[in-house]
Amino acid sequence: MDTDTPQTARIWNYLLGGTDNYPADRAVGDQIVQGMPQLAENARLSRAFLNRATRYLAGEAGVGQFLDVGSGLPAASNTHEVAQAVDPAARVVYVDSDPLVAAHARTLLTSTPEGATDYLEADMRDPATILSGAARTLDLDRPVALFLMGVLGHVESDDEAAAIVHGFLDALAPGSYFAMYDGSDTSAANTEAVRIWNLSANPQYHLRSVERIAALFDGLDLVEPGVVPVTRWRSDGDEVDQYCAVGRKPV
Repeated sequence: MDTDTPQTARIWNYLLGGTDNYPADRAVGDQIVQGMPQLAENARLSRAFLNRATRYLAGEAGVGQFLDVGSGLPAASNTHEVAQAVDPAARVVYVDSDPLVAAHARTLLTSTPEGATDYLEADMRDPATILSGAARTLDLDRPVALFLMGVLGHVESDDEAAAIVHGFLDALAPGSYFAMYDGSDTSAANTEAVRIWNLSANPQYHLRSVERIAALFDGLDLVEPGVVPVTRWRSDGDEVDQYCAVGRKPV
């Protein structure tokens, strides 16, 4: 494990107040926060959106299966904890390619007796391999909630990002959902923060416009209120530069 090169999962963990990070990660995090003090708050607000989306999908939408790709390091209120608090029988598969996440995956492999959790070490660019492994825990003939939270920004090409999304969705049952958030280019401060991030962090991150984020949901039925700042999805907060949406695959 290379602890001298900053890694996205560890920097994000640091911004969320976690302890699974190293001096190189903290140095980049501090540099970013110095130029954009609200970034740590944005990390917390994005996590709060993930939790609200999970509660909605496990409850009102009635989806009992979750595929959390690019899940990152364990933090407070992990997807399975939130989902199983609503539906004790919920089943969750986490996926990440960072070796440190894999080392801590046992923290995620807890579950209610009625539900189940699993972890796969795999790259989001390989949906077929991920779906094959996820089928050990999830019934892919029934709707699944696909999460790609904060990770598609690591894919520079819009065509490649869309291919990743549809590589999953085309294989999932009708009535499945796709939820994501990512950074937007809606402010000069956010653009500067990402420039600093990309000087040292691995992998690099690429901002998208709101319109380019919305295009990733082509063919899906957007859940109200559509593509909005993470603080505005079924909540009422100030606008931030992280945008999100939840879409449903038509039946």
